[in-house]
Amino acid sequence: MLLCRIAEGDETAFGELFRAYHQRLGVYVFRLTESKQATQEIVQDVFVKIWLRRATLTEIGNFDAYLFTAVRNHVFNYIRNIARERTRQAALAAGHLAAASDMESVDRLAPDEDYHALLDEAVAQLPQQQQRVYRLHKQEGLSHAEIAARMQLSAETVKKHMSLALRAIREHLSMSRLTG
Repeated sequence: MLLCRIAEGDETAFGELFRAYHQRLGVYVFRLTESKQATQEIVQDVFVKIWLRRATLTEIGNFDAYLFTAVRNHVFNYIRNIARERTRQAALAAGHLAAASDMESVDRLAPDEDYHALLDEAVAQLPQQQQRVYRLHKQEGLSHAEIAARMQLSAETVKKHMSLALRAIREHLSMSRLTG
């Protein structure tokens, strides 16, 4: 009902949606970015996109999964952009780039595939249960309750596995950025 009202341009309904989700999204984003500024920007950007695409909201079957997928993708783009900027800075410092116009060539040094390969590597290093929980949540869009039912675990156990998985992935990506 709320999504229908937003699709019709109801700003009050959009405010309700924002209040209902912004705190949870902020916690989720902060766990991944460890940056208050990035968290605020990402959450705000996602809500702006939702408002701009409000006419399509009624077509969404699982809004929670849609919303958290959108936020996750924004976080991945944020991390990828940081990696690109660091690569640019390192290349400039090493003298590999003669002019600002050569910056585009650096993007080829850190393509999206590299990030996804690092992410896949990080997930592969997780214990089996954490891997399964992570994949069910991130790739299949299942909620913690749905994962708990499928894996015959408690919701708290699923939540703990997800938290540990995200921490390990974040550490792996951070270490890869530092050593890469």
